[in-house]
Amino acid sequence: MNVIRLWVFCTIFSIYSLSSQGVTRNKTTLLMGSRFDITIVSESEQKADSLIQIAESEIERIENLISSWRSGTEIAEVNRNAGIKPVKVSSEVFDLVNRSLAISELTDGAFDISYASMDRIWKFDGSMDDRMPTDSQIKASVSKVGYRKIKLDPGASTIYLEQQGMKLGFGAIGKGYAADKTKRLLQSLGVEAGIINASGDLTTWGKQPDGSDWMVGIINPLNKERMFSWLPIADRAIATSGNYEKKVVIDSVEYSHIIDPRTGYPVRGIRSVSVIADSAELCDALATSVFVLGIEKGLFLINQLETVACLIVDQKGVLHVSKNLELKQQ
Repeated sequence: MNVIRLWVFCTIFSIYSLSSQGVTRNKTTLLMGSRFDITIVSESEQKADSLIQIAESEIERIENLISSWRSGTEIAEVNRNAGIKPVKVSSEVFDLVNRSLAISELTDGAFDISYASMDRIWKFDGSMDDRMPTDSQIKASVSKVGYRKIKLDPGASTIYLEQQGMKLGFGAIGKGYAADKTKRLLQSLGVEAGIINASGDLTTWGKQPDGSDWMVGIINPLNKERMFSWLPIADRAIATSGNYEKKVVIDSVEYSHIIDPRTGYPVRGIRSVSVIADSAELCDALATSVFVLGIEKGLFLINQLETVACLIVDQKGVLHVSKNLELKQQ
């Protein structure tokens, strides 16, 4: 059994980069509506900067394929033709949707890319009053959600949404996918080490110029000013899903901005979920899935996956870890 050792209390990420030889270049930019931190190790600043530009272009390319907000993207066309006709897409988009549906099956619908069709009756920007939505409103809000209504035709490479008003969205998997694709592109260009951090959906490869591992900082989500430890992470990915920034309080009860796509109700009882796996795409999707499934079912799922580890922080700050994660508190 592979044991991943963490010296942590709670999670969220920041990067610690130490370079005594060579050049480590980093750029922070806004892509896919999120912050991306791109770090590359190279023999010169000029070459590193050129490679970072290539990485940015790759992420923009992916956004122009899967964005549900930009008109003319493949996914925008799929959404526009919901309930009307199948839409032919590239093999890249088809395969991403197909993998997403596999995760939906694995998680019993806790992960669902058709969540984008959900009516936004819960508001987490301070504009929601102190009244709960009615049961009928909540039921109606998810009436167009359902991954089983997404029909794929492998021979024709088409996607068809069975119900008018359905929409696909990749908010819970797209950034992780972009991080993985960008990493592989840079590796193919000879980049031996780096980090792609897509707002906490993070993947690494290689080592720092001095031969040491990349270090991921572990922060307490209840007190983001406090760093508990550093986690060395090599050729792996890690992602966190949390409710500590977006929430609403009704009748003294706190509701998360993470909605169960099967019921329309906000998830309760968990503050953050961190997942470690071989790909950022999988980490991204499973972190959201575990959050929705809850502690018991979430840990049961992760414990069936040999190369995946998970850390859950519940609403009271109590830690829950998967069986292949050895946790040492600092």
